[in-house]
Amino acid sequence: MAKDKIAYVCSNCGQESSKWIGKCPSCGQWNTFKEIRVSSDTGSQAARSAASVIRSSLSGKNHPQPLRSIASQEAPRMDMYDNELNRVLGGGLVPGSIVLLGGEPGIGKSTLTLQTILNMPDRQILYVSGEESAHQLKMRAERIGKGDSDNVHILCETSLENIFAQIKNFQPELVVVDSIQTIYTEEVDSSPGSVSQIRECASALLRFSKSSGIPVLMIGHINKEGSIAGPKILEHIVDTVIQFEGDQHYMYRILRSIKNRFGSTSELGIYEMRQNGLRPVSNPSELLLSQDHEGLSGVAITAAVEGIRPFLVETQALVSTAAYGTPQRSATGFDQRRLNMLLAVLEKRVGFKLIQKDVFINIAGGLRVTDLAMDLSVIAAVLSSNVDTAIEPGWCMAGEVGLSGEVRPVSRIEQRIAEAEKLGFTDMLVPSHNLSGIDARRYNIRLHPVRKVEEALRELFG
Repeated sequence: MAKDKIAYVCSNCGQESSKWIGKCPSCGQWNTFKEIRVSSDTGSQAARSAASVIRSSLSGKNHPQPLRSIASQEAPRMDMYDNELNRVLGGGLVPGSIVLLGGEPGIGKSTLTLQTILNMPDRQILYVSGEESAHQLKMRAERIGKGDSDNVHILCETSLENIFAQIKNFQPELVVVDSIQTIYTEEVDSSPGSVSQIRECASALLRFSKSSGIPVLMIGHINKEGSIAGPKILEHIVDTVIQFEGDQHYMYRILRSIKNRFGSTSELGIYEMRQNGLRPVSNPSELLLSQDHEGLSGVAITAAVEGIRPFLVETQALVSTAAYGTPQRSATGFDQRRLNMLLAVLEKRVGFKLIQKDVFINIAGGLRVTDLAMDLSVIAAVLSSNVDTAIEPGWCMAGEVGLSGEVRPVSRIEQRIAEAEKLGFTDMLVPSHNLSGIDARRYNIRLHPVRKVEEALRELFG
């Protein structure tokens, strides 16, 4: 009998190695290689499957064909009865696809999935739960307000073989697995949640989905340390990866597409966490803007774009004298290194000395915004707090700031202007290069083109 082999796999990116390595050469993370045992039966089975592939290829069933002879057709979509989720998926769920919903524990992945399938009365859905009991899922469904559904069937099972047996008997139109870390197969000699178990179970679900045409929605947990093998291992296997993120102390959640073979990865969905579930937010600008900041210093409004969706966010800044020798630089919802660069530009190009000041930046609502057009509002908020002078109401801005102090153009400027105009803003700072080819007279908002940071601050504070 052949002896089992030992292999090492990075739990963060899936890189394999024949020996343990302290630092992963692929993703650069430390202490992420985990030991897995590869049995000899698995190797012989793989060899047999490889031999069958070679025999099928020699039989002439598969042959190359020119690209123009392949028929092109739009994939049909399954309506999820959720406009935000449909937008992120690219118009709906594609039959035969496998989707991975990732996020930190407790962020609301199971709640989002359960309330979505409870709103699909015309589909027979199998919900496989490896974490919660049927009684817990019943209480959650009653809290959402859909506790009397007949089309959603609950299966509390962790064995992959038993799950496939129930799928064969039930014949569902959609399968939900919550979560993939709890599922195990008897063909792999390791504990559930290990790299080998997750990879083998996901591959089996992929083969089932492609062969039967039944879509599979998997839920995967991640944490900040990356010690649990989750979406990073499965990104190469699944068709779509969507990330559910947000601060647990705030009510807003963002559904972001990381990978999508059937649509764009630029889409974004926003939800509001409530007592009875998650509510899709169709107009996030009205919720993200507080109405009582008039007369307060350190507040600037930005017309940001996440993906292809414009919305206005509130940037808050606090500048105070450093109580101790070393000044603090803190940012919530904004890149810390970007903040340090903007403060250096503000000190070098504009002449404001902030070397002995504490600077704190916060994006209202608990959102994390990566749009570079936030630069101008961050600088304006910092200066407003530093001189303790409020920005006049009705002003918003959008612009990227370069190292030379120039205001660089941003993308989708017309959508930003239209969103600001819709919410009643009267004045807007925009990069001067963005106004070329745009008729400013067709907008009911006054546009102020600026080329440098000094010009922008002169428009705001005189």
